[in-house]
Parts: sequence; structure tokens; C-alpha cells
Amino acid sequence: MTPHSEISSAAFARAFGVPAPPSGPAHVVRAPGRVNLIGEHIDYCGLPVLPMALRRSVRIAFHPRSDRETRLVNRDPRFAPSAFTVHESIPPAPAGDWSNYPRAAAQALARRFPDLRGVDALVESDLPIAAGLSSSSALVVAMALAILHANGVSVASLELMELLGKGERYVGTAGGGMDQAIILGAQAGYASRIDFHPLRLTPTAVPADWQFIVAWSLVHAEKSGAARQAYNERTQQCDEARRLVAARLGQPADITYPALLAAASVEELLQVAGATLSGLLSRRFRHVVTEGARVRQAEAAMAAQDLTAFAQLLDASHQSLQDDYEVSHPELDRLVELAREAGAAGARLTGAGFGGSIVALCRAERAPEVMAALGERFYAPRGAAGDVGRHVFTADPSAGAEILPA
Repeated sequence: MTPHSEISSAAFARAFGVPAPPSGPAHVVRAPGRVNLIGEHIDYCGLPVLPMALRRSVRIAFHPRSDRETRLVNRDPRFAPSAFTVHESIPPAPAGDWSNYPRAAAQALARRFPDLRGVDALVESDLPIAAGLSSSSALVVAMALAILHANGVSVASLELMELLGKGERYVGTAGGGMDQAIILGAQAGYASRIDFHPLRLTPTAVPADWQFIVAWSLVHAEKSGAARQAYNERTQQCDEARRLVAARLGQPADITYPALLAAASVEELLQVAGATLSGLLSRRFRHVVTEGARVRQAEAAMAAQDLTAFAQLLDASHQSLQDDYEVSHPELDRLVELAREAGAAGARLTGAGFGGSIVALCRAERAPEVMAALGERFYAPRGAAGDVGRHVFTADPSAGAEILPA
């Protein structure tokens, strides 16, 4: 999708072949992307995570319709127009089609609220696609807010987070609920610890002299095909490891990861896992329980404005994702290495992995040199120096999704 601009009435009219409304499209919704600072691949295990929203976002200009038809046009010509009927059972487009994310939102809402009307929706974004920054969930949230607003329906924020977290599984990925929660619930200037079952957000102010930097590896982190299979396999492996460790400890088979961590220390759990699990399951389990501990430690480090401690946790998280969870990629590892060499205090992959982006942390005054070094040493040798501003950028904690003033 292309960098966003104001969506003009003329652009909307061209997209849908209608006379331009005198005041432009009736409404615009903005849904930010997110960067997960720490807590990777553990939200679907029910463990807390620590993301923040980005300034970069998906925007949808929309008009209500009088029927259930929904028409989608993307300002990026790579994404073909699409249409569907808002219904509790919406047929999916082919696997990997961008319109499956709006379809997921519409179906989730239609199952909760009967007789919803559709919208004409013009979509634009300045979020990198398949970069681990949740452009897909931002699209789901933006579409849901457009449909709700067009129908005059209000939903409590926590309920909508839960609804869309489950609804996005329409696309076939067994994810957790982090993305929808932070996209809807973020506060400007804050990262938020997200707890599950029950869902709740706890904000912590990001210190003013900290600067997070996001850098894309140039490798697409797709959520379809082999990547989706690998993602879903890890979900199953974590579940199997939990059940086996629980049985060894004499705990119920359905005990959750948070309850398991409350029943035994990380050290004890790792000892039991080492004696109980295969090498593969032991590594997966070790990542989950140590990453869960790192989230609480990182939250405390941020509250104490201890950049060094937070950065060390980023480094440990990347090592775990690389070795124990096996979701890194050589280009991600290279970016992390270069960021550290350039002056970042710590760095790690962010998002599901298998490509996507890294997040690095440094003092604000060092950010320009870190970004310049990545441009020179990573992007230029790969022929991407001309687009470096799209691939590496500072990440400032943004507010959550909203309907923008007309």
C-alpha cells in the first residue's frame, strides 16, 4: 500500500464512479500499525506482551450503503478491487488475497450484530506490507470501525478487541489477540502490557530520551502458505509441551501457561521440561516461559527508565527467537548485528519472524547515526538505498484507532 495522504473526495469519486460529495468522503478511520517491543510468540499462549502503536497506519475513507454489499478499492494498484456481502458466513477470497482481512472483520461483526449494512471503502496505508508491523490487523480493525460507524453501532473497546482477535482467524492463522488489542487500545506516549483471560491493558510511559527504531529486512513475512504452516505448528508445539510438563508436575492437562508459571518458578519449569520433553519441544517451551518472564522485567525496566536493562532483554529475546523458537532469518540477524554495531543498545526481531522487521533501542541522540549506518551497510548493498526512508524509521508511541473528524 502507498504512503497515505488525505483521501480526497475526487479520489473517492474516481474509485467508485459516483459524483464527488461536496465535503469529501463522509468519514475516515485510522488504524495504526504496531511494534511489539517484547513478548514474541507468547500471546497465543495466554502470556502478557508489551507492544506500542505506530504513527504509520491504515486509513479507510468510507460511505455507508443502503444494502449489505461492501465494495473495496485499494489505492495501491497491486491490490485488486473486491466486493462481498456482509453476512455471518462470508466466502473467502483466494488464500493470500488482501480482501480476506476486511472480510474477516465483516464476518466477525455480522455474527455479533444482525442486519448490518455494507460500505464503500477506499483503503490506503503507509505501513510496510508483510513486515511484521501488523498491517493486516490494522486493516481488520479499520474495516470493523468503518462498518460499525456506518451502522451507528457501538461496541465496548475490550469486547471489540476480543471479537476481532478471534475473527481474524478467518484468514487461517491461529494467532493471539495482541495486535487487535494494541491497535484499538494504545495511548500516545505509552507502551502497554497486554494481559489475556481476561483481556486488559496496562500502560507504561516510554521515556522521552529513548528512541525505538524499526527496520525492515526486505524479506516479506507472509501469513500464508509455508509461513502460516510454520506459525501454526509452533502454536501446536507450545500446547503439547505445556500439557506434558503439566502432567509431569501433577497439574491438570488444561492448565494455562500463566497458571503454570504461577505454580512453579521458571527454573523449575525448565528443569522439568528438560527431563520430560524432546529437544524440539523443550526449546519451544524454554522460549515461551523465558520470554514471558522478560516481558515483566522489560516493563519494570521501562518504568525505571533503565535503558541498559531493557536493551539486554531485547538481545536475549532475539537469541531465544533465533535458537529456541527458530523463527529468525539471516537478514533479520544481520540487521540486529548492524544496529548494535552502529550504537543501538539492543535489538531483536519483532513480529512473527520468518522475515519482517527488527526493533532496536538507543538514546534519542544516537538514532540518526544508527539509521544512517543501516542505510549504508544493509540497504545500499541490497540495492534499496533509494527507498531507505520507507524501510527504516523511528517508532514513536502512537494513539490507537479512531474515526477522524470530518
